[in-house]
Amino acid sequence: MLQYWDELDTQSKAKLLKQIESIDFDLFNHLVESTRCIENKTSEIEMSPSPFISLEDSSVDWNALTRTGEAMIRQGKLGVLTVAGGQGTRLGWSGPKGTFPATPVTGKSLFQVIAEQILFASQKYDVKIPWYIMTSIENDQITRSFLLDNNCFGLDRTDIFIFPQGVIPAVDENGKMLLAEKDVVFTNPDGHGGVISALNRSGALEEMASRSLEHLSYVQVDNPLIKVVDPTFLGLHCSDHSSGEVTSKCVTKSGPDERVGVFCKRGGSINIVEYIDMTVEQTHELKDGQLAYCCGSIAAHLFSTSFIKNAAGDLPWHISHKSIPHFDSTTGNKVSPAEPNAYKFERFVFDLLPLASNSIVMQTKREEEFAPIKNAQGIDSAQTSMKLQCDRAIAWLRACGVDVSEEAMVEISPTTAASIEDIREIELPTEIGSDEVVSL
Repeated sequence: MLQYWDELDTQSKAKLLKQIESIDFDLFNHLVESTRCIENKTSEIEMSPSPFISLEDSSVDWNALTRTGEAMIRQGKLGVLTVAGGQGTRLGWSGPKGTFPATPVTGKSLFQVIAEQILFASQKYDVKIPWYIMTSIENDQITRSFLLDNNCFGLDRTDIFIFPQGVIPAVDENGKMLLAEKDVVFTNPDGHGGVISALNRSGALEEMASRSLEHLSYVQVDNPLIKVVDPTFLGLHCSDHSSGEVTSKCVTKSGPDERVGVFCKRGGSINIVEYIDMTVEQTHELKDGQLAYCCGSIAAHLFSTSFIKNAAGDLPWHISHKSIPHFDSTTGNKVSPAEPNAYKFERFVFDLLPLASNSIVMQTKREEEFAPIKNAQGIDSAQTSMKLQCDRAIAWLRACGVDVSEEAMVEISPTTAASIEDIREIELPTEIGSDEVVSL
């Protein structure tokens, strides 16, 4: 780390020393040892299909669960947790991903969609719903400025708690750290599972306790259809069906090759297995004529705050072999290896699931809650997401008796409605033609 020390000016030396002081060397040494145990082979993960509770299951009293969830919200027991550390690079966007314009008519940002859902629920249930946002070192300041410049989209700034994600140095195949620059040690974000330790480190858990929060609605920033405040989901989470520690949402996979994590059972517990860790045989396996592993994760969970606090140190670390640009210690030149040359470490938030005594999965409707924006073009792009958002808006209006053309462009603001039932409470047009662009 100090190889180029004599070449650095005073400011660069101070920067490097500050970074070195921030590194947890005990943890790093532990992770270095874990790389020595990696075997260069893969094996099939032993698992079985996950059980789930479908919203269409008539044996469940969904109305009662919704009332329970609404009561919990009114009592101020729910907060929202958003993981938003990513940049919009893959989308061709220069800012944080949360600032990306995502809606089909007004072009509201992903952050605004979430903020307005929180605002609508806060007004509907006459309660303050705090919003916790995990950023990254790269986008933390820009995110804070973006929210303030937009007046936090109507939310009180004291109800928004922003904290950065942790980072961890990578290690080369000799067990050494790498230099990204002569005065910068290469580090990478510690994964979305890092949100658990970051909540503790930032003081957010203490802030939640001061508000008497009991549950967190966890959502990633890139899915504008997700129901951020869902009383039915919360009611199920707090019911006898669950231990009330972790409850997750899934949708039926669109096909065997859809690139989403899959809920399964391993060792008697609910887990999520990444699609890249499943064999072709597993992804295509059938049960009763349907995909056996059909429960696709949409990265939506409910966590109890007490469970998060107790589980903060228990998440495992995952290792990936990557190509990392760095300063070569021999030549002193910046190199970009064509082959993997180092190991990165990260944690996954879904590793909380098997730590719960009874984690359960609720199957929601894909067309209601899943329209991710991950790619610049093609599947899961802004174009496909906006089409799905428009389709849901049209379906909601038709359910309320509005004659809407299939070709119409319609957007329903999160401050207008969070469900078909909310739509029924407002004045609606009788019809919307094919050439109309409507924002309600």
